[in-house]
Amino acid sequence: MVDEFRAAFQELIDASVATDPQHFPTAVHKVYLLASQIPVAERELALEALTPLLSGDHAAPGIIADLSVVAGALVEMGTDPGPTGVEILHRAHTMGKGAIVFARAWERTGGGTPPDPDTITADAETRVATDLGPDAPSATMCWWTIRRHGLAAKTMLSEPGVRAHLRRTPSLHAELVAIANQLSDLLTEFDEVRALLHMTEATNALVMDRHSGRAFRVLFDGIGDNSQLHTLLADALIGPERQGLHGDPPDPRWVTAFRDGPPDPQAQTVRGWWNLVAHDGTWVWNEGLPAQIPTIDGEHVLILDEQPYPRSWNAARRHPQVRGWLEVEAELDTEEAARWWERVAPAEPAIPSAETQQDHPPLPEPVVLQNEDTPQPHRVRNFLPEDTPAPTPQIPTTPPPPAPPAAEPAPEPLHQNPPEPDPTSASGNGFLPPLPRGVSKSANWGPTWR
Repeated sequence: MVDEFRAAFQELIDASVATDPQHFPTAVHKVYLLASQIPVAERELALEALTPLLSGDHAAPGIIADLSVVAGALVEMGTDPGPTGVEILHRAHTMGKGAIVFARAWERTGGGTPPDPDTITADAETRVATDLGPDAPSATMCWWTIRRHGLAAKTMLSEPGVRAHLRRTPSLHAELVAIANQLSDLLTEFDEVRALLHMTEATNALVMDRHSGRAFRVLFDGIGDNSQLHTLLADALIGPERQGLHGDPPDPRWVTAFRDGPPDPQAQTVRGWWNLVAHDGTWVWNEGLPAQIPTIDGEHVLILDEQPYPRSWNAARRHPQVRGWLEVEAELDTEEAARWWERVAPAEPAIPSAETQQDHPPLPEPVVLQNEDTPQPHRVRNFLPEDTPAPTPQIPTTPPPPAPPAAEPAPEPLHQNPPEPDPTSASGNGFLPPLPRGVSKSANWGPTWR
């Protein structure tokens, strides 16, 4: 099986470099089918082999976009992304800037919502060319591929090693945040990218318990919102087997759901422990993010106050594909804790007054877990189908008729189930459909819309 995978992956690389639309879809299909049946180490080698293709100009933009999705699929199988994960972020950064140029030109040339990247036509480039001139083809190309780059970036940002790299390169992080902010209203993939980028911004906090006067420095990662932080703090601090804070320890099933497991239908509703408060006395809402907790001297400071009323929330991670963890790094000694208490606001009334209530969001209602038939607002579209087995490639028994010189297939996101075979497809196997009607094709497998 390993030899078959290696041969298929070599075929994929060869077809990519040669911009061969006849063999590329079949090679992708073979890699996809075999990847889950080989050791992780083999998949890691394959990912490493993709890095030069993603970082250079050895393949056409459409192929690079699809190779990014292939890399995402391998990572979702449990493969460490290695340097490929970082390279995909750099590619998303480059193509994202071009996609924004296209979107702004679209706004300046008549407004309205830009066309879906997967259905873009020659008319789109013609329209933005009145504003961009000779830059219109490259900007339109960026828009055509941007969804696939967003999908790949989303998967890579779900990996702790990739997020750690971003923390070491703040300039790249800041530019990706700016790109995601501008694209998130147009493409849902970048709304998720933006949330994962914010996840990288906070990995530690000073947590101070008002009841006992004790203070702890905690480390964490993979925390998607403050309800997850709240639950994992309770697990780390409450009870004699932890740090000894007063209260009932959380149900282990809640903790598992917020770390790395699925929600348990028999333990779906978490009961809260504290009112989370910032150092200046403002409330820290469970719906917010750890990165939004106010800081003192660059350190996020979180006060655990008495609950003003019972709170509850769903035992489920906002980003189900991301593993979360939290641990206590150290407890502050009595003198250091006292110095910190001098820097925080005194306890406020348990319930905000009518005058201060206007500065706070409405008090949240208890929530219950939705059933599986209800759309989930934070559900992540994975590259790999969860319930449907991967389709078997349909390799024609007789060679298809040669395609006209101008014909080429348009790559689509590989996480979707393949469409029904199209008799007009140049590839002949139905895995990748042709470009939308009206879009010209080029021998370099990249639409020029000319």
